[in-house]
Amino acid sequence: MQTTVVCGLLGSGKTTFIKNFVKNRTEKTVVLVNDFGATGIDGEIFSASSIESVELPSGCVCCTLKVDLITTIERIICQFAPEHLVIEPSGVASPSGVLEALESAGIKAVSVVGIIDAVEFVELFDSGMYGSFFEDQVSLADVILVNKTDLASEETIAETIDRIESMNPRAVLFRTKNAAIREPLPDVSAIARRRSVGHHGHFHFNTMTIKPQRIGDLAVLTSGLGHLAQGKYGTVVRAKALVRTDQGPYRFDIVNGKMDYVPFEKDIEDSRIVIIGEGLDEERIRRRLG
Repeated sequence: MQTTVVCGLLGSGKTTFIKNFVKNRTEKTVVLVNDFGATGIDGEIFSASSIESVELPSGCVCCTLKVDLITTIERIICQFAPEHLVIEPSGVASPSGVLEALESAGIKAVSVVGIIDAVEFVELFDSGMYGSFFEDQVSLADVILVNKTDLASEETIAETIDRIESMNPRAVLFRTKNAAIREPLPDVSAIARRRSVGHHGHFHFNTMTIKPQRIGDLAVLTSGLGHLAQGKYGTVVRAKALVRTDQGPYRFDIVNGKMDYVPFEKDIEDSRIVIIGEGLDEERIRRRLG
């Protein structure tokens, strides 16, 4: 079984990459997705694209869910017998911690794909707010996508690539838009060396989940989530939502202070909103969006 770990900071484009990646595979592929919130969203997004997936929500696979990760992988092998397992850890998980858990499960031949947001990387790296996360991610990756190059200046992209190459000159690097690669990923299993895994943990953000019980007013939702993105209820690092609205099912995404929403491909049985951030005013958020 080939195993690929897709890592990247919240909102870098991991889910989009996996949809593109799996769509072009010929072998039987299963995605194991670890959402940090109490209820998962990415699993339903994959399902809408006819991608077989298993969710492991409500925690982080690099620490609190390490045993659950091992048990779930064993169950996937028995139930699905995939030729390729793709793992999407939470965007706050340490890549080294995930590899440590996989090694505990006896899975040694692992390829790591790192997704880097070209718009934010240099500024966030220099700020130090994410500690050693970027160094951990970049140094462990076999393939790195410098993503969102359509939104960044050439100067910023060049500086991002210089930083990455200085940290990991062996990685195969692609410049991408919407995390799409036109050519097949190189077979890096032969060059993936045994890594020295040191556990760096994950970021301790506040996480909250809202499950609206009624059909939402689309205009009210976009206004409320727009205010959330603007920081009116605390600092939002990432938010995702699948919500039934009076205009049909919708998917919402908040990242880097921007809110986007698009119609969802299928009916949504249970609406939910997952928010990750710092200093969140949960009572006001629930009143506005619950």
